[in-house]
Amino acid sequence: MNPELRIFRDLESLSHSAAKLFVEQADQSIAERDQFLVALNGGSTPTRLFQLLATDYRGQADWSKVHVFWGDERCVPPDDAGSSYGQARDLLLSRVSIPDSNIHRIKGELGPAEASKEYTLVLKRFASSALDWPRFDLVYLGMGEDGHTASLFPGSPINVSEPTMPVTAQYQDRPANRVTLTPIVFNSARLVAFMATGEKKAITLAEVLSDGYNPELYPAQRINPKDGELIWLVDEGTASKLPRKIKGLKICEG
Repeated sequence: MNPELRIFRDLESLSHSAAKLFVEQADQSIAERDQFLVALNGGSTPTRLFQLLATDYRGQADWSKVHVFWGDERCVPPDDAGSSYGQARDLLLSRVSIPDSNIHRIKGELGPAEASKEYTLVLKRFASSALDWPRFDLVYLGMGEDGHTASLFPGSPINVSEPTMPVTAQYQDRPANRVTLTPIVFNSARLVAFMATGEKKAITLAEVLSDGYNPELYPAQRINPKDGELIWLVDEGTASKLPRKIKGLKICEG
């Protein structure tokens, strides 16, 4: 299925659209399968999304049937300022009526290798038929200025057969000790929604959505659900370098 690009005026309108997507997918998934499996992203972009889900949209989802996972995590304790779980906990999860047993964090305090193994077992408990991991109903992803997504960085292994991967490398001149889900998990999801904002990502987005395919250089190109939907939610700055028409891409103004 061809990806869809939705362009918004600013982060506020983009975040409202992302929150509506959460509510819509939760309603549909709970109606069809009695649960909603969602993987969150970290960083600054989803901050407003989390705030909206905890306020304006809080009463629009049955949180008792929502199961929250993460696409990646830094290897830090959960109370560290760099913890993606800690960010979501403080802004969202502590403010809605979701059971603690429905929150499935990556234990970054264990270190990359051990945390990766532990999370593989967590995913297996929610495995879909014929898979060793869940088929997520919704995955939120971000994209860095270099085209990385989750903790899949340029030059990282492409053909990974495991659902999780420890990341121990230098990234932008600093250590990157993380755990990430791999493309085989993301690409089995029912819906993947990228969120990207800012003019600094404009050139990269144009490359990622172009006809050229270079997944080693642009890991975001590795994400292409085979039996699901792919939606890009971007602001006008991020979309500013895109050509007027892109082959195989549905473009909507948000």
